[in-house]
Amino acid sequence: MMLQLLILKALLALQLISSSSLAETKPEVKHTLTLPNLPSDHLIRYLNTFPMLKGQLAGNATTRRESHACWGHERNCSPEARFQTPHCPGDHTGWVQSKEAQVQTFYYQADFGYIQQQLSELTPQCMPKYLTDSSLECTRYLRFCRGRNLLVDLRDVAKRKERIRYHMDVLSPGQILGHCGLNRTRLNAEMDHIGSALQSWGPELRNFDVLSHPVLESGACDLVVNAPTFIMKIDATYNMYHHFCDFFNLYASLFVNQSHPAAFNTDVQILIWETYPYDSPFRDTFKAFTQRQVWTLSDVQGKRVCFRNVVLPLLPRMIFGLFYNTPIIQGCSNSGLFRAFSEFILHRLQIPYHPPLAQRKLRITYLSRRTKYRQVLNEDALLDQLDANEDYVVQRVSYERLSFTEQLAITRNSDILIGMHGAGLTHLLFLPNWACIFELYNCEDPNCYKDLARLRGVHYVTWEQADLVHPQDQGHHPEGGAHAKFTNYRFDPIEFGRLVAQAANQVRVHKDFPQSMTQHDEL
Repeated sequence: MMLQLLILKALLALQLISSSSLAETKPEVKHTLTLPNLPSDHLIRYLNTFPMLKGQLAGNATTRRESHACWGHERNCSPEARFQTPHCPGDHTGWVQSKEAQVQTFYYQADFGYIQQQLSELTPQCMPKYLTDSSLECTRYLRFCRGRNLLVDLRDVAKRKERIRYHMDVLSPGQILGHCGLNRTRLNAEMDHIGSALQSWGPELRNFDVLSHPVLESGACDLVVNAPTFIMKIDATYNMYHHFCDFFNLYASLFVNQSHPAAFNTDVQILIWETYPYDSPFRDTFKAFTQRQVWTLSDVQGKRVCFRNVVLPLLPRMIFGLFYNTPIIQGCSNSGLFRAFSEFILHRLQIPYHPPLAQRKLRITYLSRRTKYRQVLNEDALLDQLDANEDYVVQRVSYERLSFTEQLAITRNSDILIGMHGAGLTHLLFLPNWACIFELYNCEDPNCYKDLARLRGVHYVTWEQADLVHPQDQGHHPEGGAHAKFTNYRFDPIEFGRLVAQAANQVRVHKDFPQSMTQHDEL
């Protein structure tokens, strides 16, 4: 920790002069490149990714120059230097042949190994001959693509009567163009995952064609976007679980696209691939990625838009993707990629950790629902059980009444988070490493938040005794039939207290749990 603080002090005052090649072309101008706003552990790895920048550190930062810390997707990254090692205490028998294979499987399913795989799959689809030409390269099944000097013709979008969301026909043939050598056979071979709009960029790129002249010299651009642009096809914006599929995959895409020191800069443009106005209770999360106003297709419709640099990031509902459709091998948890995402968001949104003011008591946050279904009918009786315990500091909150950054501030300073099955439990991503999520009742959907807790690496507890939970009725799904998610519940207070005590024990034995007020994780 002391070494990290030394480098931070050096870096805060640091301004880096850009490479000598820039200075040679324009000797009269001093180009400065500021370091990205990252947590210190992340910044060290960023500098190791770009050794030319690392070599320009001030002399008093030399203590970390020999650090070999890496993320885990780099080819020369040893397991010991990775951001985090998966935790795989569970039995591997019946799944893989060895414990090592179990760890590796998890790493490539849900950790920086997934990034490594995407990087290894990047293949040119349209090759440039000259620097001013266009280019396009993609991973398998067009999950991730990036290009230069591409034209997207959105003139027909303005003529459509219906609003666009999850549409597969936004573009027609010839409405995405580049001046480069297109390997159409190779591109068409990657079209297997276009069953839905959120699985692949195939629905858009099947319309790719070649322009006879360089794009920026063709006279065909009604609008030239100079800022690097991320075009996003997003999931449900009012559901935290589904919208964070978008944010998480955007974050993962920063690593796949990390070929330039500006990879983590916020002077980028976000373009959402729909014409609905963007609105979300979680919209502040975009501030972690961009300092610019988020665009939708409505902001650029009716124009031929030329992008100097464009990224088509990983998508929220990819087959065997990240977050939503992640297949997780049994017996493993603790993805470093998920932990890094948590730290990145909290750092960029400036959500502080506050050590407890009193003797080290467990801080418990109970999420009270104000929805029609999945309310806890004897909430007061349950909380009375906790208030009687002097080891607990308990607060009951309704997150829907708070801003998202206010919600995050509470979550980050909770040791145990309790709530009914619902999207609000996605907050577990932002709990401290030692914390526990108590899904009071999973409503017969046992894996959703249990798996997310495994990925993030926090403890998980849920109701165990079916005869001690009492639904109000059988539940009534809007489309007919009984359904456990569409009713309200009462719980046995004594059993509730026992499960909270179980969660508390898991928190206290965690290696990162602060034992005094002077120990806390870094912002």
